[in-house]
Amino acid sequence: MNKLSIGLLIFSGLLNTACVATPSSTEHNVTAQTRKTPKNIIFLIGDGMGLEHTTAYRYYSDDPATKAMETTIFDELLVGMASTYPDDDTVVTDSAASATALSSGVKSYNGAIGVDTHKEPLETVLEKAKKLGKQTAIVVTSQINHATPASFIAHNESRQNYDQIADNYLSNLIDGKPIVDLMFGGGTQYYIRDDRNLVNEFKDYGYQYTNSLQQLDKITALPALGLFAPVGLPFAIDSGDQPRRLTPMAKKALSLLSLKNDKGFFMMIEGSQIDWCAHANDVACAMGELDDFASTIEAVKAFAEKDGETLIVVTADHSTGGLSIGGYDKYIWKIDLIKQIHGSVETISKTMADSKDVVGTWNKYIDFPLTDEESKLLVTASQQKYSVLKQTLLDVINHRTLTGWTSHGHTAGDVQIFAYGVGADKFAGHLDNIDIAKNIFSFLNTKN
Repeated sequence: MNKLSIGLLIFSGLLNTACVATPSSTEHNVTAQTRKTPKNIIFLIGDGMGLEHTTAYRYYSDDPATKAMETTIFDELLVGMASTYPDDDTVVTDSAASATALSSGVKSYNGAIGVDTHKEPLETVLEKAKKLGKQTAIVVTSQINHATPASFIAHNESRQNYDQIADNYLSNLIDGKPIVDLMFGGGTQYYIRDDRNLVNEFKDYGYQYTNSLQQLDKITALPALGLFAPVGLPFAIDSGDQPRRLTPMAKKALSLLSLKNDKGFFMMIEGSQIDWCAHANDVACAMGELDDFASTIEAVKAFAEKDGETLIVVTADHSTGGLSIGGYDKYIWKIDLIKQIHGSVETISKTMADSKDVVGTWNKYIDFPLTDEESKLLVTASQQKYSVLKQTLLDVINHRTLTGWTSHGHTAGDVQIFAYGVGADKFAGHLDNIDIAKNIFSFLNTKN
């Protein structure tokens, strides 16, 4: 055996060892492993969350007062990597194709929602779980009929058919009932329309409904529907004193799913707007979304530690933006400046455009001052069309923080896999995204 083969065997062994548990949770995992099949499956997807995003979050969340670099929940649960390419020669996937792969175990084309390349419906892990009598849930920060959640629930040839997808949530039935017992996210404009009020139709099926995150406690039982914005929820960085939106939704979902849990549950949770911030090349915005997603994973892990019958799988559908931690030929990344930004580039630039007060708006949202040259650039840009102002603001922030980006779109790099609990070892090493779904299906097809 050559040195490369020996090295690969050692690396594989390390991954398989790492996936079992962190030292602090060894006792729990010994107990959990008495079950070969998880009763509950929680699948978390960080939309657009590449390796560089979770690495950046480690540096961003580190406590500068301590000498050592603190680890994050991503570091603790890392077990492998996954490829993400779609079923064509583009190499670069979109969220729909990747989510279809993650939900069904079948590659499809960019734009496909739960259908194969012939546009035929594919069974999803959520549908399979429901057929087995498990409770089902989705919790997202996008609209609930966006590409990722839709690919677990609906079947449509195009992710752009938002109204059709929303309608499909009520036409895709098992035993005469909608297949998802709990849905939290945004999307009122698609569910309360001039031609149809889907919220009322869900109420007719017995769903409790709220449109206020502050009134989650009013939801006391399943089935339940919460729509908290016309489309996606506001960015975490724009959410004032309550930047975490995904975490409280996930905690509430877990409390409801635990009320009656004879056969267990399947829940998909998406940190949807990591992707949206990265599309915008907005680093502070992205760190806010990652913080909410990391907090959600920690809450889910705490549940699994106590429960002992749960599998947690975390991955991304793809990476977005081509983030570079450090840029412009400088060997430094200015985390301290990123932490001093308190609004998304979208919010700051719109406020600048509306108020015509460039410096005053900057000082309202950002704690470090503009240089004279930056002020002149932004004032000049504010006298042109909005897109010029927004791009100039982005350039100023990214140059000051030394954050690099290569794209406003997706990239084709492999993404990480994180896992914990019953059956976590099946996700170690390098997989393709369809293998993640196939492994979940294997648990749903097996009796413990």
